[in-house]
Amino acid sequence: MVPKPITPENAYLRLTTLCARSEQAEGDLRKKLHDWGISPYNINEIINRLKQERFLDNERFARAYCHDKLRFNGWGRIKIAFMLRGKGIEQEFIDAALAEINEEQYFAILNDALETKARSLKDREPQQVRNALLRFAASRGFEPALFFPAVSRLTQTSHED
Repeated sequence: MVPKPITPENAYLRLTTLCARSEQAEGDLRKKLHDWGISPYNINEIINRLKQERFLDNERFARAYCHDKLRFNGWGRIKIAFMLRGKGIEQEFIDAALAEINEEQYFAILNDALETKARSLKDREPQQVRNALLRFAASRGFEPALFFPAVSRLTQTSHED
């Protein structure tokens, strides 16, 4: 069964509904329109209309994405920035969104994640625990200048227990 072609107007209406529910990246919407078989000219027209009507705003998306990935996924600045660049978000919007991160909250998220991970590694050698925690923090996208001291404090504390 061949899918029924979607008109540019129907595509626009679908995207307004999607954007009203949650923030979307322009690159993701362009891909969706392309997948629906919309012509490049119409894609540009739809995207411009969504921007004019404030359904689509990459700066607003970057802030929401940064907040959500930090809070719900426990990601660090490096991973958040990498993923936003992959979505085609402009560097100035990425920088602005990352600048809004509360340092105390950020450090608390890093420490909580490390402590949780350390509890799951308690039956291992101290050096294995340290290496696993370093890899874990790096994979979450935290900055080495933050996680090296945090891992050192955590592994020294667990040695003393």
